[in-house]
Amino acid sequence: MSLLLDTHVLIWAMNDPERIPARIRKIIEAAAGEAFVSHVSLWEIATKYPLGRKTTPPQSARETAEDAATAGFRFLPLQLDHILAFERIPLLHGDPTDRLLVAQALTESLSLVTHDERLVAYSDTVISW
Repeated sequence: MSLLLDTHVLIWAMNDPERIPARIRKIIEAAAGEAFVSHVSLWEIATKYPLGRKTTPPQSARETAEDAATAGFRFLPLQLDHILAFERIPLLHGDPTDRLLVAQALTESLSLVTHDERLVAYSDTVISW
């Protein structure tokens, strides 16, 4: 199974893996070499990291990308077909970043791994807890 990690899952996998349930960590580990990090997630981190808020990601997009590459995650660039799919998916979720990740996952036949249970409404391939 090929996976796309939601931004929070990526951050937790890199910095606080105990926040991810053991069964989900096993799914991610089993997808070695087929677990993807979207450039969209790195952009989201890059927009939030400099703000220095309580909910700010614990490291920069550059550091996250380096750690993700070292951990064996692959990168998924944003493509035109992802944007066109984003335009067609229903507005079941208010966060455009999350909807864009859904669009990427659906376009690329990836299972999206997320902590946001609201995203399950988009597809039975979304893995959530």
